Amino acid sequence: MTSNFDSLQDFIDKTPNLVDFLYNDTRPVHSSRAGRGGGRSPIPSAFSNWRDEQDAASETAVLLHQSHNMPGLFLEGPGAFDLLRSVAVNTFEKFALDRAKQFIACTPSGHLIGDCILYRHGKESFELVSGAPVLNWVSYQAGIGDFDVEILRDDASNINPSGRRIRYRFELAGLNAREIFDSIVEGGAPEVPFFRTRQVRINGRDVLALRHGMTGSFAVELSGPFEEETDVRSFILSAGQDFGLEPMGMDAYYSNIHSGWIPYPVPAIFTDPALADYRRHLPASTFEVHTELGGSFQTDDLSDYYATPYDFGYQNVIKFDHDFHGREALLKIADESKREKVTLVWNQDDVQRIVKSQFGSGPRYKSIDFPNVTYAWNQFDEVRSAAGEFIGVSRHAAYQRPLGDVISLALLGRGQATLGSEVTLTWGEPGGGSRKPQVERHEQTTIRARVAPAPYAPETQRLTRQVSAS
Repeated sequence: MTSNFDSLQDFIDKTPNLVDFLYNDTRPVHSSRAGRGGGRSPIPSAFSNWRDEQDAASETAVLLHQSHNMPGLFLEGPGAFDLLRSVAVNTFEKFALDRAKQFIACTPSGHLIGDCILYRHGKESFELVSGAPVLNWVSYQAGIGDFDVEILRDDASNINPSGRRIRYRFELAGLNAREIFDSIVEGGAPEVPFFRTRQVRINGRDVLALRHGMTGSFAVELSGPFEEETDVRSFILSAGQDFGLEPMGMDAYYSNIHSGWIPYPVPAIFTDPALADYRRHLPASTFEVHTELGGSFQTDDLSDYYATPYDFGYQNVIKFDHDFHGREALLKIADESKREKVTLVWNQDDVQRIVKSQFGSGPRYKSIDFPNVTYAWNQFDEVRSAAGEFIGVSRHAAYQRPLGDVISLALLGRGQATLGSEVTLTWGEPGGGSRKPQVERHEQTTIRARVAPAPYAPETQRLTRQVSAS
């Protein structure tokens, strides 16, 4: 698709309409469904079925298999700390050896490139996990800056010719996860504060445990050398049987949105003239060119799809105690320009009406697939107030079986996101649908929704406030 171009900038220069390409013709790197045209994970869509796996996440415990879908970047050297500090909006003042943090990166204009998890393995040793555009940006800064640092890239399995990774990664989560964790750790599990790490022994293997989670309950991320993946995973699953532990496949994994985290924002690198050299550095096949767009919100200006850290609810994470890319721009953003991240709880009658439209003579609305309701890697659906005023966009949407609801994460204008209020979402794409292969011909319709907090899970709300304050 992009093999005939020298760089991302070359591709942009020779593409007549970049927004049209990203909306209609690109294919995402990752996908939970083969029909979406994206790269397939070695992890199946379900180990049993997504319904039981969603229930287990809520009622017992699940083991998420993250060894293959997340890219990694290892940094070593006396300049690694300063490099990372120059990129992240986060403070590094209390970043001790037993800590990890959500690492958030911006362009000089203050728009998000993305976020990922940063581990500190030693005084001069770090690991970034997930967020390919962030990893690309950090690698570029390491090359052009005066930093004494060595980097090692560890790509996701679907674009990694070797099929092997440097480290395996699991997440143990759910109501019974704490008991399981205690039972599998030799000598019992230590107390691990939120976003802290501890070295533990599991089945005779050294394992790094990070306390954090994506499911809204107690969770611990476990990682170690990739060659030990099978032994450690099999031991955990066996030990967890009596606690109702279930392996979680990719359908349930991608539908895990009640934590409030919005993955992979549109990286704001495509339009800023100041980033032309960076775009010339990136190959035309880079992750960013696979930024698929979709949904009822359409605009000719790609920057309309950008977001700032404030929009994503990261205002408590931004610290102006150091210089970083985007610092001056973020200082100048007015409060009225900041959006609020909320959860939308979709009206069940409207969801049932759309499902019912698939039967009989029509009209046919855009089908709703379960559990992952969104059909584009970056979905943007128009959201309007009760009075019909455009107030923002709905992003990722998924069916939550334990709740019996479809929910989505939305970015709404400041002051227009009153909890409990009713809004209207436009469902389906203009003109009967795009050229994306997963989008059938359909008619647009509307869905009522109730505004609720994000994160939707009370436990995640508490932990988010806790880590933001550190």
